[in-house]
Amino acid sequence: MKQNKRIFLLVLMGVLIISGIGIFSCKWSVKETKDQEEVSEEEIEAQWEEAEHTPYGKYPEQVTYTLGKIADSNHANLPLNETYENNAYTRYLKELLNIQNDDVFELEDSGSYHEAVQMAIEDNQLPDILVVKGRENLKKLVHQNLVEDLTTVYEECTTERIKSMYASYGDSLLDSATFDGKLYAFPDTVVDNGASLMWIRKDWMDQLGLQEPKTLEEGMEIVRQFVLRDMAGNNETVGVVCSTDLVSESSSTYGVDAVFDQYQAAPRQWILDEQDNVVYGSVTDETKQALIYLNQLYQEGILDTEFILRTQENIDKLLEEGKCGAIFGYWWAPNNPLSISYSKDRTAKWQPYLLTGDVGQKIQKFESYDDRLYVVVRKGYEHPEIVGKYVSALFDYGRFTDEEGAREVNDYFMLNVDPTARPLNINVDYRDAIYRTQQNIQAVLEGEQDIMSLTGLEKAYYETCKSYLNGNITTSNAWAAYASRIQATKLLSDAGMDESSIPLSMGEMDIEIPTELLELEKNTFLQIIMGEKQPEYFDTFVKQWYEGGGEVVTQQAQKSFIDFSERKS
Repeated sequence: MKQNKRIFLLVLMGVLIISGIGIFSCKWSVKETKDQEEVSEEEIEAQWEEAEHTPYGKYPEQVTYTLGKIADSNHANLPLNETYENNAYTRYLKELLNIQNDDVFELEDSGSYHEAVQMAIEDNQLPDILVVKGRENLKKLVHQNLVEDLTTVYEECTTERIKSMYASYGDSLLDSATFDGKLYAFPDTVVDNGASLMWIRKDWMDQLGLQEPKTLEEGMEIVRQFVLRDMAGNNETVGVVCSTDLVSESSSTYGVDAVFDQYQAAPRQWILDEQDNVVYGSVTDETKQALIYLNQLYQEGILDTEFILRTQENIDKLLEEGKCGAIFGYWWAPNNPLSISYSKDRTAKWQPYLLTGDVGQKIQKFESYDDRLYVVVRKGYEHPEIVGKYVSALFDYGRFTDEEGAREVNDYFMLNVDPTARPLNINVDYRDAIYRTQQNIQAVLEGEQDIMSLTGLEKAYYETCKSYLNGNITTSNAWAAYASRIQATKLLSDAGMDESSIPLSMGEMDIEIPTELLELEKNTFLQIIMGEKQPEYFDTFVKQWYEGGGEVVTQQAQKSFIDFSERKS
């Protein structure tokens, strides 16, 4: 009995000891958990601090920002089931930075989007982040105190490479978004497009046994032969297609810029003449001579005789149906609009030709910010740094460093996904980016450079171009990548376009041409081209232009340029 009692006491003591250990262990565990929580809170706070003040710091929790989104009419050519809020760009940004866009409106870059922006401004209901068009709209937002000062954001949350990209445009680009010494927006960087090229159906040339052109006159003679021989059949062959805008701006694809380049004319642009006077390019004698030549082309049927009646959609249809054998366009023309033709007919071999040499480079032009896109942040939004981080992530880290992580993003270039798929519709790159890319890809294709030297974006283009040249990929996207990034840009690079000078700046003053003067100009130009007005009428137009307000705006432009030059000297 005593033995059993002893055993019981021993067991009881053991239980108490074990229980005690459990109690002490529990107390220790609670203390350890508490310490860990305290450390975690400190770490989380540090993560927030790093995220808010560095380019690549990742937010410890997802930050969702509302956005006014510029959409594309073709849904940016995104793959099936992908959206503007869920695609390679948004997934990459979420993985790297833990940010996500919530689009409050998605509208095309036309009147509808800008009307929505104006309504948001008037109602003081701006989304957290917004893209606005034109420096004048940016100025209004700043003066109404509706947007954040992004000076510190730019200093802290953009990388040195991003800063060097902006610096490649000189001071004027960032100056255009700066008011009273403070940066209020991130401007879009428009990389140098080089000269306008003449894109000709090489397969038609070969069928007719025609030699490749070396001058603009020879190029026009080829088009004459296309029309005379009716290469499209059924008497439906048209000459060089052209929009009624005549010059290729952001909203126009089918200009005749190369003709103006040939005559060293610069319509719709402010230029500096030989006496250092600011002049509106549409009223110069050079422009008059270019219009006389266009009238000659029109009369001979080399220029599409029905261009005055055509919309951009109509011209797209001509390309799709194979009724046109030549257009003028910049290096990116294979992506838009020539892919329309190639997709329909793989035998359509569009070849670029630089027929104006470097004559366009001799004109000293002023940069215009009327159509420039600017990214702004709503006044009071707690994370304005997102804009700087976004730019650094997509245009530095994703392009130059994170090859594996950004693979899906870079694959979009091979798929010809439009850049409007990105949340913010701006691009940030070096001014001579197209030439750098071409030279690097060309060097690898020719075995002069290792593939590992290419950035993620360049590697994506390289792989596509190589597959196209080897015949492994024959899609319109692959052809467009090769024709634009290799063929076209090589022509420009070989002609020394990569060393072209930076456009001049007038400073802070916005010189707007009155609407009635723009209408007078357009009507006069079209009438002269179509022969409804004689070439001498151009002199009457110039007189009317100056008397109708042109003299005043020219004086404003001259004064703004002088004041800006004096401040910079």
